[in-house]
Amino acid sequence: MDECLNNTATSFRISPLSTSVMAQLIIFIVVLLIYIITVAGNLIIIIVICVKHQLHTPMYFFLSNLSMAEVIYISSTLPKLLVILATTDNQISFPGCIAQVYLFLTTALCDILILTSMSYDRYVAICIPLRYYIIMNRRMYMLMTAFSWMMSSMNSLLYSCLVMTLSFCSSRTLDHFFCDLHALYAITTSDTRRREIMMIIEDIIFAYIPFTLTITSYVFIISTILKIRSTEGRFKAFSSCTSHLTTVILFYGPILFLYVKPKSIDSKQQDQILSLIYVAIVPMLNPFVYTLRNKEFWGALKRIKSNI
Repeated sequence: MDECLNNTATSFRISPLSTSVMAQLIIFIVVLLIYIITVAGNLIIIIVICVKHQLHTPMYFFLSNLSMAEVIYISSTLPKLLVILATTDNQISFPGCIAQVYLFLTTALCDILILTSMSYDRYVAICIPLRYYIIMNRRMYMLMTAFSWMMSSMNSLLYSCLVMTLSFCSSRTLDHFFCDLHALYAITTSDTRRREIMMIIEDIIFAYIPFTLTITSYVFIISTILKIRSTEGRFKAFSSCTSHLTTVILFYGPILFLYVKPKSIDSKQQDQILSLIYVAIVPMLNPFVYTLRNKEFWGALKRIKSNI
């Protein structure tokens, strides 16, 4: 197909969930509450970890960066969705769409890399505890975190630049509640075959390999825990990584379901609901997963309150 004379769109129309007015009001209230809880919960985690010196450990450092990524991640999509639900104005500018693509991809990949770093931290802590502070020194965990942010930013910048070169001749309506890369590729009139091949390669490098490394870490962790003779020792070792394991399951679960569910029951409405769960629910649950039974964190939070 011939390219448009103006090869970039000035704006797009976002298609939120097709529901009644009452249903959209309910969705607006639920999404608003989720957004407030998520941002507040993750900001509290960041503040407590920064303020209390006893939480300046590799695991909590990774957690604070994960929380920061979650705040940016959810803020890149939900505020615009809330505006659309409240005003029914579903227009988003082209620069705004590019910004969504960049921030969403950056923080999504950063989540994966930080979760992988956390799994390595748990592996070292449980499998080779005597060398933990030698291996996971300050320089090491700061380099791992810096690498996660830098690699995520550079990768997302590449995709954002590629999106800016696409042509949109036939349609500018995105069948999604935010500027998703796949939704943009679905309506472009440009040839995206090379870009899609690149996406597959990057999925292998930045999703499947980290996931495999995380699973491998837990194979060694579980194997080591089972070798501990005392029940109390096994419980203590396993409890030190249950929060991270739960977060990994919550993070990868919806992705795996989207990929493995039969095409015969595939529907755009289902995909939007699953994406909303992935974008909104999972980041909201993370603060609860990491703090609900964390006596060390609650102790630090109480000391902060007592000093106010």
